[in-house]
Amino acid sequence: MTSRKQKTIGVAFIFAWFMLGGLGHFVATGFFVSIVPPYIPYPYLAVIVSGIFEILGALGLLVPATRKAAAYGLFLLTLAVTPANIHMWLHPESFANIPEFLLSVRLVIQAGLLWLIWWSVQPTTAKADR
Repeated sequence: MTSRKQKTIGVAFIFAWFMLGGLGHFVATGFFVSIVPPYIPYPYLAVIVSGIFEILGALGLLVPATRKAAAYGLFLLTLAVTPANIHMWLHPESFANIPEFLLSVRLVIQAGLLWLIWWSVQPTTAKADR
């Protein structure tokens, strides 16, 4: 059973993840540009735009009327940035500062994050809220 409290904790985690990550795009822009796969045009622009959407999505989670749309947008955004994580995993030699096992863990975390985003906006059961 899933309670509203569990959903609130899930949404809070997602909010923090994307707000901090989105801000990171502006604080550590060089790092984020470095992980954009070479076949993506305009990597700097991709980093800035994805950072803006992460922040907007996080803020959208705070408003009940926009929460579901924001969550689905963050889900799609997470899918859209997956090539960067796969690129890092396939080319660990390009990211010598990051232990290889963390590149694998990152993909697992991304899968868990996708599940958490989806789960967080599913309706709770009436029994769980009692």
